[in-house]
Amino acid sequence: MKNMNRVFAIALVFVMLMACGAFAAARPGGTKLIFTTGGAQGTYYGFGGVLAGKVTEKTSTTVTAITSGGSKANIEAMDDEDAQLGFVQSDVGAYAYKGQRLFDEPIRNFSTVANLYMEQVQIVTLNPEIKSVADLKGKSVSVGAAGSGVYFNAVDVLKAYGLDIDRDIKPTYQSFGDSVEALQDGKIDAAFIVAGAPTTAVTSLAATKKIYLVGFDDDHIMKLIVESPYYSKNVIAKEVYGTDDDVTTVAVGAVIIARDDVSVNDVYNFLYAIFENQDEISKAHAKGLELDLGFAASYTAVPYHQGAVEYFGEKGIKVSGK
Repeated sequence: MKNMNRVFAIALVFVMLMACGAFAAARPGGTKLIFTTGGAQGTYYGFGGVLAGKVTEKTSTTVTAITSGGSKANIEAMDDEDAQLGFVQSDVGAYAYKGQRLFDEPIRNFSTVANLYMEQVQIVTLNPEIKSVADLKGKSVSVGAAGSGVYFNAVDVLKAYGLDIDRDIKPTYQSFGDSVEALQDGKIDAAFIVAGAPTTAVTSLAATKKIYLVGFDDDHIMKLIVESPYYSKNVIAKEVYGTDDDVTTVAVGAVIIARDDVSVNDVYNFLYAIFENQDEISKAHAKGLELDLGFAASYTAVPYHQGAVEYFGEKGIKVSGK
């Protein structure tokens, strides 16, 4: 009888732990998913590849990360059924869902999987005389691909400082890799790069050149946030790129989204593989250190996929689903 009572007690504890989310298990999935990320020298692709590999390794769901044109292109690829998962800036996801700025009409056939980390607005230059956004006036500046999320980040930041992207600077429309090459060749004075720091393209440049990041002051940050609430204040530590000082900037969230018709189990498996194996992911990529369940469940502009609702629910976190 004592042994029976002991077995019953152990089983009861196990059930209670399962109920509060202490244990999680991968689900039957078996689906092959395409995960669009970003350019080869951006954080989306580097980190996305690590995440895709871990999902494939730890669950029955197979995920393949591929390069892409970034946030807007990822949403369009999913809308065209060419991909099932994608990275998107938190502001771009909101624009798509509302049919604003980059999008002529709402696109709502996707849901949120998780908000993963912050993407800093990095204004990179080799010119130490460019100390403020205001100093970009009259300069040749890469502002990302035309119509990209980076482009609209540049529009927002310049506007906060009273500058017009077409009137007050000489804009060029280049990828992160092309921007770095143009900086090295002296063809441009500065480049907007919006990605999680450290970003491969910027790290590569800093390995051969003394780089400078243009900082933002608090007054202009507040002005920017009032106009565009998707931004938040952020600091890039001097150790990241070897700058002389920490640099204050703004950032948006890096969100993973999925088509609504991706199965509940596959989205659940994606989150399971990430958050049940965070230590392994952190050893493979620095962004793994920033993974946090509370932050992952914090995106409010686009409802969460049902697979995410169920995973977070097991962890005691309620998110709004469709």
